[in-house]
Amino acid sequence: MRTICTPIGLLLILAFGIAPLCHAEQDWRALDPENTLVIDTSKGRLIIEMRPDMAPKSVERVKMLAREKVYDGLQFHRVIKNYVAQTGNPNNMDNGKTDYPNLAPEISFKHHFNSAEIRASTATDFASSFFGSVPVQSVSVSADRKSLRGWGTHCAGVMGMGRDTPLDSANSEIYFMLAAGRDLDNNYAVVGRVVVGMPVLLTIKQGVPPSNPDVMQSVRLLSDLPVTERPKVSIMTGAALRKVIDKIREERGADFSICDVTIPVKIDQF
Repeated sequence: MRTICTPIGLLLILAFGIAPLCHAEQDWRALDPENTLVIDTSKGRLIIEMRPDMAPKSVERVKMLAREKVYDGLQFHRVIKNYVAQTGNPNNMDNGKTDYPNLAPEISFKHHFNSAEIRASTATDFASSFFGSVPVQSVSVSADRKSLRGWGTHCAGVMGMGRDTPLDSANSEIYFMLAAGRDLDNNYAVVGRVVVGMPVLLTIKQGVPPSNPDVMQSVRLLSDLPVTERPKVSIMTGAALRKVIDKIREERGADFSICDVTIPVKIDQF
């Protein structure tokens, strides 16, 4: 077995001197294969950590459509530079849907103050944190500030459920952020984040629609891959991740944003 260890952003190695192979085993958490999406596109592979604790019905829908192979062969039909790449509509156009009913909105979710994997910042009026690789912002909904309302933060690589104007119109469309797009915060259901393949995502052909669209050739859950083809994907956690975040906060100062942080990842492959 060989180990490949690559932060999502190579700048983490260059700027902060991270040497992921030197970190102890407890500094890494393996992704749940049942909630890890593997998308093989015409440009390469994307691996996405999905978070049912943030948007359970949306994640359930994506998993079902992946297992039914509805997503296989669908185009990236709307790709805007430095913003978003959309796909997942059976008609390869905006407003396309499956025959399944639309989803109730999962724009925000309730959680305990300590339920996040790690906090990036805590201000008097809100907190920013990570649920695995997914950035989240939260505000207090209780007098003791232990119960929070959180929503996914639209940083680069974040995956969400597309919809029409009504909040309850999400169905099958998914989108990926090519850069931070905070205007979408608290307005769409965030379901996960790309942990492997961000450079691939950035090469998807642009256009509305693109003249020769890239496609999702296959969309599968990691748990459904043959064992011999299944990479073990782990993300940094604990004290090691705390050091990464603290270093970035030190460098950015008052301009720090949770979108400045990408979570280091390693892949063990047979």
